[in-house]
Amino acid sequence: MSMKSLIQSITRLTLANGKQHFSSNRHIHTNSSPLYFKVSQILYAEPLKKKKRLDPAIIKAREERRKKKIEKQIRRLEKNARQLKPIDELEVPLYLVDNEKQHKRQLPPLSAEVLEQRVLLEKQWARYKREQHLKDIQMFDRIMQSQQKALDELRKESEELYQEAIQMDLTLLPYTTKGPVRTPAIKSYESPDGEYIDISRKWD
Repeated sequence: MSMKSLIQSITRLTLANGKQHFSSNRHIHTNSSPLYFKVSQILYAEPLKKKKRLDPAIIKAREERRKKKIEKQIRRLEKNARQLKPIDELEVPLYLVDNEKQHKRQLPPLSAEVLEQRVLLEKQWARYKREQHLKDIQMFDRIMQSQQKALDELRKESEELYQEAIQMDLTLLPYTTKGPVRTPAIKSYESPDGEYIDISRKWD
């Protein structure tokens, strides 16, 4: 039998078996398991790259640069930590700073007599405040001495009354008062809702 006739006979046998199997089981495969054809998952990968060996000096230099950068940022933060947040209401507008000479008054120089008079007034005021301070201290000392003397005499008379006298007066705390206000309340006054637009600057 030639090779050509052998191939034809195998093909006819395969088709006959396939038709018979297809007509009986209505499947296109001849295996008992349905997982005859399998498809593997698509893997998007590539071979690992070989790591380059760097010079230890280069690695050390990179770490030093990174360390210096962090230290620089820390110093900058420490420098700005003491600066207070600016308040727009207290800042002088730039146009006033530019026109400072126009708003500055040219005062005449003071004479020697006026300067001497001002110095004498300052000295006199300092002496007055010193005497006032000393008088206040002396008054407090007299009050404390009188109080202590009264407590000593009371203790000689009765120890029980002395212990009651040195106790804290709890009726003084809390202290509440009721009196007139600066502006009396307006009858049938409807207060606003309090809605407003916050235009203040935000600081992190």
